Amino acid sequence: MSVSQTKSQFVAVASIAAELSAVMDVAKEISLAAANAKAIAFRAGEKAKGFQPITDFINELAKETIQLVNDINTHALHLYQLTVNEYRMTEACNKFEQVYQMSADAPYGRSMEQPLNNARQKMAECRKNFNIHVGQLLDQLAEVMHPARAARVIAANSRIEASQAGEYLQSLQAVAESVDHAAQTIHDKVQKCRSALSVIDLADQ
Repeated sequence: MSVSQTKSQFVAVASIAAELSAVMDVAKEISLAAANAKAIAFRAGEKAKGFQPITDFINELAKETIQLVNDINTHALHLYQLTVNEYRMTEACNKFEQVYQMSADAPYGRSMEQPLNNARQKMAECRKNFNIHVGQLLDQLAEVMHPARAARVIAANSRIEASQAGEYLQSLQAVAESVDHAAQTIHDKVQKCRSALSVIDLADQ
């Protein structure tokens, strides 16, 4: 692994952590929107009867997203540690290579061959482990897309139900818009995370 590849991995993982933090904030906003919508629907009574169960769906989506992001954050932290380990192992391997080449003509130069092979093997294992976790993280990011898409559908239904809420129309419409905007933001942030991971893949090729 070259220095440029290492930098790409560190930058990518740091970028993912930043984007996930933003997703978490948005998910919490959705949860707050659900609580506000529930209070409005309660005041509206029969006028917002169809909106009341929607607030439960919004809240569940927020909880699901928060849980997924927590899991991904844990995975991203592990990915960062793997990057550190791989960098250290690569540095060790490079030093073994240098010593081995310098001692090629020495009487016991061949004794460096086994430690060098061991270092190479460990470096390859680090790379394999890192790639496995990148794949798992991509799968987890794809999972976050599901509640985001569901939230957009719920937002559309919310607008329909809000249109029948009389004087509470604007308040409930604002909730629908808030959920829709949050869903789009989550989608965009997750896409940035996936793009950051693709940078790592390109660097490995």
